[in-house]
Amino acid sequence: MPSSPPSPDLRELRADLRADCDRCVALCCVAPAFAASADFAFDKPAGTPCRHLRTATRCGIHAELRDRGMPGCEVFDCFGAGQRVTALTGAGRDWRADPTTTAAVFAVLPVMRQLTEVLWHLVEAELLVPAGALQDEIVALRARVEALTTAPGLPDVDVPALRATAGALLGQVSEQARAGVPGRGRDRVGADLLGRDLRRTRLRGASLRGAYLIGADLRGADLHRTDLLGADLRAADLRGSDLTGALFLTVPQLTAARGDAATAIPADLPRPAHWEP
Repeated sequence: MPSSPPSPDLRELRADLRADCDRCVALCCVAPAFAASADFAFDKPAGTPCRHLRTATRCGIHAELRDRGMPGCEVFDCFGAGQRVTALTGAGRDWRADPTTTAAVFAVLPVMRQLTEVLWHLVEAELLVPAGALQDEIVALRARVEALTTAPGLPDVDVPALRATAGALLGQVSEQARAGVPGRGRDRVGADLLGRDLRRTRLRGASLRGAYLIGADLRGADLHRTDLLGADLRAADLRGSDLTGALFLTVPQLTAARGDAATAIPADLPRPAHWEP
């Protein structure tokens, strides 16, 4: 299974930004709402336990999520927010018994999840640029966000402003990282590329930030140093493509896409179990 060598310490630096269900209490199975769709087999209101949640705070169909019409659960990643909320509030252990506590815990979770996603990208960004002013800004913002994840009153965080600040920094990092890519492709920031055949499109070193690539044909595509921040890869065909060195790629993006054994991915990211062998 092809993959790129891991970036220096990236896997280790992101260790606490991966979901650890043993340190959580199934918050993602209760707090979010979802509606019957291609991603979920039924409706579930916010704050209501999923019908498949077992008493031991474990999913009863975790090994069959796609077969049981719940691929949305498989794609979801809290970036370690669940265990952080459980540890921060201490009350996460009691959400089933204390309705007052439940509301507070569930209010914190979506805020924490956005903070940990920002941290996921900042950790990578810090390794992509040399020592200097830009790296210093990244380090400072990362420290600020880390401090927020351990502070009380998370719902009061101005998340949109924080994401905007992080997005601007990541944009500068992206430009630096892609500047020297030979034969760099044309940027398609936020482009509507739904279902497009992109097999012969030069994408190496391009910015596909926020692009809609749902169902796009990317078989055999060279995505080295391609900025994929926020790109929607649901059902995108990545068979045989090369994502080694792709910028700001996440586990949910890979899980939402279609790939195979010939799809090359960064070594610090897990290969989705449903991809073709």
